[in-house]
Amino acid sequence: MKDKILAPELIERQYAYMARVREWNPEGLKAHILTFGCQQNEADSERIAGMAVKMGYTLTDTVEEADLIVINTCAVREHAELKALSITGNFKHLKKTKKSLVIAMCGCMVSQEHRKDRIKSSYPYVDFVFGTTRLYTFPEILFDCLISRQRKFYLDAGDEGNIPEGLPVVRMSRFKAWVSIMYGCNNFCTYCVVPYVRGRERSRHREEILKEIEALAKEGYREITLLGQNVNSYGKDLYEAYDFADLLSDICRIEGNYQLRFMTSHPKDASYKLIDVMAREEKIAKFFHLPLQSGSNRILKEMNRHYTREHYLELVRYMREKMPDISISTDIIVGFPGETEEDFADTLSLLREVQYDNIYSFLYSKRVGTKAAVMDCQIPDDVKGERFERLLQLQNEVNLSKNRAFVGKTMEILVEGQSKTDKNRLTGRSESNRLVHFEGDSTLIGKRVTVRITEGDLHALFGELI
Repeated sequence: MKDKILAPELIERQYAYMARVREWNPEGLKAHILTFGCQQNEADSERIAGMAVKMGYTLTDTVEEADLIVINTCAVREHAELKALSITGNFKHLKKTKKSLVIAMCGCMVSQEHRKDRIKSSYPYVDFVFGTTRLYTFPEILFDCLISRQRKFYLDAGDEGNIPEGLPVVRMSRFKAWVSIMYGCNNFCTYCVVPYVRGRERSRHREEILKEIEALAKEGYREITLLGQNVNSYGKDLYEAYDFADLLSDICRIEGNYQLRFMTSHPKDASYKLIDVMAREEKIAKFFHLPLQSGSNRILKEMNRHYTREHYLELVRYMREKMPDISISTDIIVGFPGETEEDFADTLSLLREVQYDNIYSFLYSKRVGTKAAVMDCQIPDDVKGERFERLLQLQNEVNLSKNRAFVGKTMEILVEGQSKTDKNRLTGRSESNRLVHFEGDSTLIGKRVTVRITEGDLHALFGELI
């Protein structure tokens, strides 16, 4: 198998540039990092933050204070792209008042040719742009920009990608951690741009993953989430007889008081072996996010998903046989090109059968360069909107029924912070990933507590400390 780990000297080169920027960097400079999109982007931003701190910057949550702004973008849906571009447009006035301000854009959106061209022509105040597989060269690009004061565009169209190990990281939580186990995607779903902007699948060596998680466990992290565009494909590019289920088993042997999660899974690669490991290992949260996208076999084939409705339901059946209390969530796309009312009815019937604990539903969004974007029979917006409302109505009924069923029960909750709407309340999540609100002191943040549920509404549970 082809090894895509970057040579140590390439990482050493970036550390040298970090030192050069730090020497150039006057005291007091601040960096602001803005992240859009998935958890993989959040993990990438933590490494961008780590490199920025190593270069002498102090992180700030206020853009007005920043001397360096990095916008890490998403390309999964057009709404995310337009939001990132709109916010970047708002930074134009900051550049006028602070000439030394450096603005950078990175991530999935800027790895698309048409977006790169728009940024070049319409956002002249953006100083440099770099794609997803250039992330590790951030120090070198920044140094070049600071010295030359010229705009730079470092993209990676067609790049197979690479895996940089040993970059500094600033984790945004002191008790929850993201760990990327692989990058890229080989699936080429017809609606999705990810394989084009993140490259082909490439797995990290298990030794590097285990070393990172062992360090997190020793530091006291309470929740560790493994990340990949398709974690179920882990190891296929590296090992002959070692897969994601084996990796989970090895991780669970690491001592520590932590809970293990993972995302995202592809149904075509989800195995009974993986489900058996989940059922056996106490450290793994009994929660499975298994994207469906459509309940219609015809649409699944058009999406290039490589599984059927029947196969998906069999996976769910086996999960619930092995773990009766497992919580299952999914992704649904409404209005894929050519979706008929019969196809949509198949999706609704599958939702009724599975009774998901939560769904993430989206209106189909054209992605330039994908096969679905040029398919005939694009669904009108009003039809998509009407179907979307019916989908939400059905799932809301399920959510409310499931949440009310928890009243009177106790749950162990990882306390994540204060409620955004009530400072007297804390917010946390259960093993099943349910949001729980309860009164408590801020000293409990980052700890696990037991809560008795007193109320369940559409989106959350409410309880009292025991």
